[in-house]
Amino acid sequence: MIRRYLAKLSGPLLDRVDMHVEVPRLEYSVLSASATASEGSAAIAVRVAAARERQRERGALNSRLEAAALQRATALGIREHRLLESASRWLGLSARACHRIQRVARTIADLGGRESVGVAELSEAIGYRRLDREPLIATR
Repeated sequence: MIRRYLAKLSGPLLDRVDMHVEVPRLEYSVLSASATASEGSAAIAVRVAAARERQRERGALNSRLEAAALQRATALGIREHRLLESASRWLGLSARACHRIQRVARTIADLGGRESVGVAELSEAIGYRRLDREPLIATR
């Protein structure tokens, strides 16, 4: 049923969605146990405010960066470029989807207080493109 529904959505529409994440149902015991160990809203708000300030210092929020500014902001190294190229080939990503991945990776780095986007941030951002992988799963 999921594959049938996804087939109705156009590729260009899905390209415009930055993150495709599946959120599975949690048992209450897991939910209640993790609630005490999670980061509080106040701490998260401080990290988000700091990340947005870093973005403003670069001249624009990550979501508003033009392609050239995005390239400067992410400043991907050789390993990161190879990873993105490999993901692009494997998942059949468009240029728009690759830019969206870079924006999400830059935001992940900002939230972590890191100056550069590395393999870890890029890998996490690629992992959020779940719907791009669905057609591959269906054809295997």
